[in-house]
Amino acid sequence: MEQEAVSYPSDLTDDQWIVLTLLIGIKTGAGRPLKHDLRQIVNAILYVIRCGIQWRSMPHDFPKWSTVYYHFRKWSVDGTWQKLNTSVRRQERREHGRNVEPSGAIIDSQSAKTTEAGGERGCDVHKQINGRKRHTLVDTHGNLLDVVVNAADHQDRDGAKLVFAKLPAETLASLQKVWADGHYRGTEFLDWMQTKVAASLEIANRSANVKGFVVVPVRWIVERSLAWFGRFRRLSKDYEHCTKSSEGVIYIASIATMLKRIKPDLSLPKRL
Repeated sequence: MEQEAVSYPSDLTDDQWIVLTLLIGIKTGAGRPLKHDLRQIVNAILYVIRCGIQWRSMPHDFPKWSTVYYHFRKWSVDGTWQKLNTSVRRQERREHGRNVEPSGAIIDSQSAKTTEAGGERGCDVHKQINGRKRHTLVDTHGNLLDVVVNAADHQDRDGAKLVFAKLPAETLASLQKVWADGHYRGTEFLDWMQTKVAASLEIANRSANVKGFVVVPVRWIVERSLAWFGRFRRLSKDYEHCTKSSEGVIYIASIATMLKRIKPDLSLPKRL
């Protein structure tokens, strides 16, 4: 028999849970009831991602770790976290008076070390990191549009193509301008952007005459988003064997970050 869970700082508030239930759609009425409390499962997943612990080290007042991991893994593979991130991002933009789809975006990559868990990996020669690369696209508010994780030896331009290929059709069609750093420079990639994305590409680099730390216009937004995700200790390294699970962790960090800025919209349909 499951124990009643105590409250943890990573737990969803009542308003945040209402937002998710409206977007996920919780089965009610006739039929076999859920064996486990879905809210407790989501809270357990957030606890692991936020605190960076092993799945097997989960506190005993949560459902069994294997049950929690089953849901995390299933939703990583079937795209549930990705769809939920898109839905929460659209609601966040709507609540702040913006169009639900962005016209501008910023892309960047972040290399992270991996562990002995195995799986896809490579060496980022530029940053001297053996592990994986997180190709991250955000809107001008810093909300995650999408992410791709692959071996760190992949070129940033190739990773960017995979990110744009994952975007929902409505999001891709709305983009008019994309900002990036010098790693995305090149006529071949520029032509690809104009053909496949129909958006202009602007390379935003720091001035060559400036020494030390300097804030690069627009590009600081994606750096801030990566810093937000860095508050989730599971992202300090890439602990996952499969890159789908790696992407799932990033989606969860993004969802938890955006949920703090929105309120339930009871007019939304109860589905993704």
